[in-house]
Amino acid sequence: MAESLTLPQTTHRAEIYSALLPQIDSLIESESDLTANLANISAALKEAFNFFWVGFYLTKEGQLVLGPFQGPIACTRIPFHKGVCGASYTRKETIIVPDVEAFPGHIACSSASKSEIVLPIFHRNGTVAMVLDVDSDLLNDFSEVDAEWLNRMIRLIERKL
Repeated sequence: MAESLTLPQTTHRAEIYSALLPQIDSLIESESDLTANLANISAALKEAFNFFWVGFYLTKEGQLVLGPFQGPIACTRIPFHKGVCGASYTRKETIIVPDVEAFPGHIACSSASKSEIVLPIFHRNGTVAMVLDVDSDLLNDFSEVDAEWLNRMIRLIERKL
């Protein structure tokens, strides 16, 4: 198991994701525990990009419940119909929010969060198992590049479900 990441010295996100993805795949390949894998993925994304907050909300008890994450303390439970995470869960699609203040029903777990990307992660039967939530303290910090590469990464998680 790798104990550190090897990342290129660049600010180009596609290049960083390209280097990070095989390392995440290697990191979770032989580990069967979902919590351990989600924790390491959160840490890897936080380390690679220094995002404000990176974590998972798991589908439990009819809502999204906080799972492994990196960053400041977070909202513990999110109803399926609330906020960006709830919208991603309900719509079953990736949502990029350039300015969280402009998103109707945004849940402000931290006033420092300015933009967000949330991606649903599916069970084999097509139901949403969890969402990956990534927050930035910068406005308009996420693009289709993030969506593309994070979707590739969550396919690695879905293989394990």
